[in-house]
Amino acid sequence: MGALVNRVFALAVVVVIASVAWHFKSPLRVGVMPERTVSQAIAEFGPAAKRQFASICRKNNIHWPPKRIYLLAFKKEKQLEVWAGARTGAYVFLAEYPILGISGRQGPKLKEGDRQVPEGFYRISALNPNSRYHLSLGVDYPNAEDIKFSTIPRDQIGGDIYVHGSNVSIGCLAMGDDAIEEIFCLVAWAKERKIIISPADLRVRTMREDARKLYPRLKKALEKFPR
Repeated sequence: MGALVNRVFALAVVVVIASVAWHFKSPLRVGVMPERTVSQAIAEFGPAAKRQFASICRKNNIHWPPKRIYLLAFKKEKQLEVWAGARTGAYVFLAEYPILGISGRQGPKLKEGDRQVPEGFYRISALNPNSRYHLSLGVDYPNAEDIKFSTIPRDQIGGDIYVHGSNVSIGCLAMGDDAIEEIFCLVAWAKERKIIISPADLRVRTMREDARKLYPRLKKALEKFPR
């Protein structure tokens, strides 16, 4: 009987310890805010974005909010442009933001841990309203072209590339919290969400030809976004 009592007591102690640990680790407990949804983020930050951009869209016959958003990121200039479009037709320039945090150099991302920001044509594939960096937009790296030209196994190419808040980044684009609030809402409202990440603004610069022959294609695509 004594051994049974001891086992029951030990089990009770384990349960109490586990409960205490859960209490302090749970994200819903004291000192940690509960997770928010995309809709809640839009409700919080959307009104300011609307005040900033709705009139520009209407002046250009683009119904608010715009159905298409195209982000243009230029690594050398450390600038990101936001362009909006209706269901069809040309895009209209909305805003330009400095990229506050970026790592690496000219050239595509080749493998996990190389600190490189990818280069190419991508989709915004995820919206994260609970990012460690305030808000973030997932870039669908690696895309089919990245995989095609890779010389290493798929699981070594890397991933988790984002456009996010804050001012520090390794392999991503850090825009600052104020900027990402506007960009996040514009992208979240849109049905079509794309991003070009270019080594430089090829509308005004010339780059040496690369192995993928990507830069001439980037240059041609950027001609659709005249400034």
